[in-house]
Amino acid sequence: MTDVKTKAIEAFKSHFSCEPTMLSYAPGRVNLIGEHTDYNDGFVMPCAIGFGTAIAAKLNGTSLMRVLAVDINGDTDEFLITKDMLKHESKTWSNYLRGVTKLICDKNLEVKGMDVAICGDVPLGAGLSSSAALEVAFGNLISHASNLNIDLQDIALIGQAAEAFIGCKCGIMDQTISACGKEGCALRLDCRSLDKLHVKVPQGLEVLIVNSNVKHALVGGEYNERREQCEKAASILGVKALRDATLEMLEAKKSLMDDTTFRRARHVITEDDRVLEAVGAFEQGDLDKLATLMYASHCSMRDDFEITIPEIDGLVEIIREALGGKGAVRMTGGGFGGSVVAVLKPEEVSKVKAAIDERYEKLAGRKATIIETRACNGATFITL
Repeated sequence: MTDVKTKAIEAFKSHFSCEPTMLSYAPGRVNLIGEHTDYNDGFVMPCAIGFGTAIAAKLNGTSLMRVLAVDINGDTDEFLITKDMLKHESKTWSNYLRGVTKLICDKNLEVKGMDVAICGDVPLGAGLSSSAALEVAFGNLISHASNLNIDLQDIALIGQAAEAFIGCKCGIMDQTISACGKEGCALRLDCRSLDKLHVKVPQGLEVLIVNSNVKHALVGGEYNERREQCEKAASILGVKALRDATLEMLEAKKSLMDDTTFRRARHVITEDDRVLEAVGAFEQGDLDKLATLMYASHCSMRDDFEITIPEIDGLVEIIREALGGKGAVRMTGGGFGGSVVAVLKPEEVSKVKAAIDERYEKLAGRKATIIETRACNGATFITL
C-alpha cells in the first residue's frame, strides 16, 4: 500500500476514533501533448502518474458528509447531502466534494453519509490535476459506498461538471485519465466521442515532470477567457467546435476575426494535428518526431495561445539544450505556471537534472522540483 493511502487510513483512525472500511484512490495526470483541445472537442494524450489522492471512509448512518482534509492543515467540513448544495464561502477544497455530491444527487441517486479522511501527494498548483484526482476518488467512493455502480467514465463526467459548479469550465481530459488510466500507457482520448486508445509508452523512454514551483489556478479568469475566445472563433467559422475546423477554413475567415482570436484558433487546430501525429510517433518509438511535435506544441502555447510564462519557457529551453536541442519537452497543463514534461531516455535524466540545478534558480529565483514517474493505472477502490 502506497504511503499516501497509509496516511489517509491513519488520519481517519486518529480523527474519527474508529477503523475505516473503504479506501478510494485516483491519480493525477501529466498531459504529454494536446493542450486546451479538450473543451474544443479535440484530441489529447495524457497519462496517469504515480501521485494521487487517497480517501479512507466509513458510512456514518446520517445524511451528512463529515470530511477531514489532511493536507489542508487538517481542515474539516460537514455538509448535508442534497441536490440543493451550496458552495462553501472559503473552503475551495470542500467545494470539489460538494460539487460531486450535488451532481450525483441530481441524477436522483441516493447518496449515503460518510466520514471521510483525504490525503494526497499530487503537488498543488503544479498543473498535474490534483483537483481531478480528488473528484474522481470521491465520486468513485460514493458510487461504491452507496451501491450506485456508476461507470468510471461517468464519474469523470461528474468531476468535470463539479469544476463548472466551482467556476472553471474545463474539458474532460483530466478526469478521464484519472478514472481510466492504464499502467504503462498514455491515452489518446477523443474528447467528443470519448473514444479511448491506450498507447504504450515506448520501451526505453521515461517521463520526467519538472515543477516550476510557480503555482497556477484554473479558476482564475484566464482559462475561461481562452475558452470564450475559442468559442468565438468556432462561431465565426460556422463549426460546432474548433475540432471541426481546418487551417484552410481559418485562413479564409481571417479577415472576420481579430488577431488574438485567429491565433487562439490556430493553436487548437494545429494542436489536434500534433496529437494524432504524436500517437504514431509513440507507436513507432520515434523520439525525434515526438521531440519536434512537443516543442512545436510548446511554441504554439507560447506564441498563439499565450499561456506560458518566462519561468516555464526558460525551463523548456534548459532541458532542450541539455538534450542537444532535440528534447521532447513542453509546458503541460492549463498554463500560467505549473510544470514542464519531458520524454527522454533514462540515461539522459541525470544530465537534465544537472542543467536544471545549475541554471533554473538563477533564472526564476526559486528551485524547480523534479519528478520522475511512470504511466499508472486510474481509479481504484477496495474494501478494508
